[in-house]
Amino acid sequence: MRLTNLNIDALRSFVTGVDAGSFARAAERLGRSTSAVSAQLKKLEELSGTNLVRKSGRGLTLTDSGEALLSYARRLLELNDEAVSAVRGVELEGWIRLGLQEDFGETILPQVLGRFARAHPKVRIEGRIARNAELTEKIASGQLDLALAWDMDAAVQTSAQRIASLPLCWLGSANVPPTWRAGHDEPLPLAALEAPCLLRTIACDHLDRQGLSWRIAFVSPSLGGLWAATSAGLGIALRTPIGRPATVKQLEPSDYGLPELPSLGLALHRAEKDIGATGEQLHSIIVQTLRETLRNEWLLPTAR
Repeated sequence: MRLTNLNIDALRSFVTGVDAGSFARAAERLGRSTSAVSAQLKKLEELSGTNLVRKSGRGLTLTDSGEALLSYARRLLELNDEAVSAVRGVELEGWIRLGLQEDFGETILPQVLGRFARAHPKVRIEGRIARNAELTEKIASGQLDLALAWDMDAAVQTSAQRIASLPLCWLGSANVPPTWRAGHDEPLPLAALEAPCLLRTIACDHLDRQGLSWRIAFVSPSLGGLWAATSAGLGIALRTPIGRPATVKQLEPSDYGLPELPSLGLALHRAEKDIGATGEQLHSIIVQTLRETLRNEWLLPTAR
């Protein structure tokens, strides 16, 4: 039986097209014509013997075979790029500007910086920990090259790779059981970050919709202060499980009469301009780190 050899260029176009949401945008990122990228996809489908994508409105949806190939394609590209760098002894230089939510400052950032610094010691990273609105604004204005932020801003969605859907949860002290229950006369004490804060707004909106009274019991400019107040039992907070300290536990909504909560999208946003080889390498390391760090059920199919 003759083995089929998949083309690396075609795999790169396939992965870039999925991440970008269309092969027209993939062509822009790869510096090729749309027809050339489409031809590569067609060739890849011929080699695979199956359809890999199908139209879904204005975007693309992977078939079952496409989802299976995507995971292998990412691994093949990572190995290919690593091998080329090792053989050529390529050393990237320059600098890259990265922004993150504070939630990922202790869980994701050290791993990303460590990996990137070991692989490319001559590259300087300008990091910024900020709120969601500031991160998306700076991506849109070109002041950041990459930003790991909540997937809420329609203005920058075309330049974002959706990574995961994280559950939102009510959090309380692991040592001081909350005394508040729905139906009591006292309003719910809420611990939150300073406004404007996306998760603070979500908490207040859901409490209002369920007709529950609440009060801001503690306000902090930083996530560390929020964790401290929640751990001390000063209030109930709304966050994702990311970065949750052991002194804070997740509360079951039905036990306290709290509203059920939705999930929150996580995306790796990128500037519309070309971020170069340095940016692409950092982008790849961030996505790989998230795959290894987040629970598999939180990851979207295109990021697995």
